[in-house]
Amino acid sequence: MAGVALAALLLLAGIVLFVQGSVAASRAATAADLSALAAADAARGLRDGSPCMVAATVASHHGSRLTGCSLEGPSGHIVRVQTELDVSPVLPPATGQARAGPPPSDPDRKED
Repeated sequence: MAGVALAALLLLAGIVLFVQGSVAASRAATAADLSALAAADAARGLRDGSPCMVAATVASHHGSRLTGCSLEGPSGHIVRVQTELDVSPVLPPATGQARAGPPPSDPDRKED
């Protein structure tokens, strides 16, 4: 009976860790999305501040930290960010990445 109880506790602990990791991954992805959008606004001049500093501020407001930020495109209006969120001592940090800005131009695409 004790073995069954121990197996049930181990299974429950595994489920809790899985759910905790899933929630953290979702939070890291959300922080990356919002950080990229805010940074793209700053890159286009719609918001004050440098794009990467704005992204870092938004990420920190969501309990995450910015681990990467780059401006791309000919005008520098496309922003790519990476975020990281610590979950627990047992699990590795959850990561998120996002891109925001105008869509890339495709010369082969025909406009309707």
